[in-house]
Amino acid sequence: MPALIDRLYEAAFLPELWPGVLDDLGSLSGSHAGTMFVFDGIRPIRFRATELVREITERFCSSGQWMESGRIPYYHRHPFTGFIIAQDYYPPEFLAADIPFQNKRKLGLNGEMGTIIPMPGGELAVYVFGKRESDGPYVRNDIKVLELLHPHMARAGLIAARLGMERAQAMVSALAALGLPAAVMTVAGRVLAVNSLLEDMPRLFLPAAFGGLAIADERANQLLQETVAASRGDREPLVRSIPVAAREGSPPVILHVVPLRRAAHDVFSGADILVAATAVSATALVPSPGILTGLFDLTPAEARLASALVAGRTLKEAAAECGITVKSSRGYLARVLHKTGTGQQSQLVALLKGAGPLGSALNAQR
Repeated sequence: MPALIDRLYEAAFLPELWPGVLDDLGSLSGSHAGTMFVFDGIRPIRFRATELVREITERFCSSGQWMESGRIPYYHRHPFTGFIIAQDYYPPEFLAADIPFQNKRKLGLNGEMGTIIPMPGGELAVYVFGKRESDGPYVRNDIKVLELLHPHMARAGLIAARLGMERAQAMVSALAALGLPAAVMTVAGRVLAVNSLLEDMPRLFLPAAFGGLAIADERANQLLQETVAASRGDREPLVRSIPVAAREGSPPVILHVVPLRRAAHDVFSGADILVAATAVSATALVPSPGILTGLFDLTPAEARLASALVAGRTLKEAAAECGITVKSSRGYLARVLHKTGTGQQSQLVALLKGAGPLGSALNAQR
């Protein structure tokens, strides 16, 4: 599993590697085909697919077939978090008229499952997998392991969306292509390069010895240093998305710590870690569970509980809404508090109500 996670992040920067990664992700669930899309609104703007479905996927994106598909509008009307089995999610009459589903049936793929992950910038990262009819339908156990990879797939989707799935030819151009405040670091914690957007956020950071990176917020800095130390020890850290509380007129920020593995390490001139900041704006809106999985390392179940709490539910009411026991909900809440760097439920609610679209908070600073 750690090797697959490394390759997932590698593909985020080197899009030609997606087909192999999708094959390996699919094998975890008995799938025979996989596709990764980036949608802008309801329009597919980029994709990568495994060999079996590459031709029909290209035709779907380039011929206008996507305009006849109601999948993304249906998702907006019926949002979900995590992975779903298509036959359980879409009505039978919907699939009977759905061009992608029917085209895959012609290839012998009758089962389909996937996830749709909303990005803070408004894009959608979509992963879809197909299973041969002869192997029977998908069951929940088929996709449990992919649920564990969901936070990594969300971060890889975020980077792929911002890079435009075009290979970064050099470190500086790649950072500019991200459109995010970002820096690259060595595994020892030394900063190699910073883009102008991150330099425009001086209140967020403190001067650090030996060219390191330190966050002014003490709790967030502790999480950052633990994450870098885990990377140095070749361990997978518990948290890779670090919340930084608002301070001195600056909005709350989420720092995503993305490992640069394998060939991506070479693309970034030997850097080991990319740190990208997602600014969030104070709002009374309740963030969707999908947005929360994109911002933090919350599992789909944890994100649903957090979203219910932010909506004003008590823990007991949130547990009932999520279909879990109150005892289980307390365990979920403890993990959510740790992953978001908050100490109590009221702080969690205040932080997550700031999880709005990317960009507005940055613009407010200028």
